[in-house]
Amino acid sequence: MSLVVVGSMAFDAIETPFGKSDKIIGGAGTYIAWCASNYTPVKQISVVGGDFPQSELDDLAARNVNLEGVQIKKDEKTFFWSGRYHMDMNSRDTLDTQLNVLENFQPVVPESYQDCEFLMLGNLVPAVQRSVIEQLRTRPKLIVMDTMNFWMEIAMDELKKTLAMVDVLMVNDSEARQLSGDYSLVRAAATIMKMGPKYVIIKKGEHGALLFHADKVFFAPALPLEEVFDPTGAGDTFAGGFIGHLAKTKDISFENMKTAIIIGSAMASFCVEKFGTQRLKEVTKQEVDQRLSEFVQLVNFDITLN
Repeated sequence: MSLVVVGSMAFDAIETPFGKSDKIIGGAGTYIAWCASNYTPVKQISVVGGDFPQSELDDLAARNVNLEGVQIKKDEKTFFWSGRYHMDMNSRDTLDTQLNVLENFQPVVPESYQDCEFLMLGNLVPAVQRSVIEQLRTRPKLIVMDTMNFWMEIAMDELKKTLAMVDVLMVNDSEARQLSGDYSLVRAAATIMKMGPKYVIIKKGEHGALLFHADKVFFAPALPLEEVFDPTGAGDTFAGGFIGHLAKTKDISFENMKTAIIIGSAMASFCVEKFGTQRLKEVTKQEVDQRLSEFVQLVNFDITLN
């Protein structure tokens, strides 16, 4: 049984208060695959143009990422996004978006992916996400979906149709409020769960993440970092760590999801240390283990109640 990841593979150009990159490799699917492949083999579904470097595909393949589901449109260009981050690194301005191959992307699930047990739907057009679910003959054990405010603004009906088919939704705090129409994140999560997902993960950037399921709530902090160099892809890396751990352990209990969220947070803390996927490519198991132990220390305390 396997993990299938659906998401964009792209070029980004990024400006932050601490530096500026030329065109570098990005895309939700790329970040998720680089992160999740630390824990389990990945079967990738995406689309790239003829300008996407073969060396990048080779690097992913060497990490046990199956690229049979990645369409290469040789005469077209890869999706491109350019953005500038503000000093707080949580807000950003989009400078340029070129959909290119993504504009008419119709994913095809290869026969070898039909053993999908875990499905991670990276942020894409909701109808495209749904088409992958519909192509799988057997429903996966767990379907996790990421989305964003843009789809809430232009494709809310399509988004709700897809939401009704997934188990876990990942959004940030402002998106949770927009989707639910409620400022309280507790009530927002309850409203979203009525739309279909049994679990809701609300990401709060440098302030951690919340996991909701029925009447249970778990809060995971983010590791306080001295420097955040580039937050692009941090949420996708978080998703990769989360789904990678679940696919490796094959345990989808609430308790194990708590561990998966801590692993996702730890991996995201590496992602922001350098531009693009660079840090994810070089991180070692020893570094990950060290950072996980830092997370444990961050929230570990004894208390005596008289």
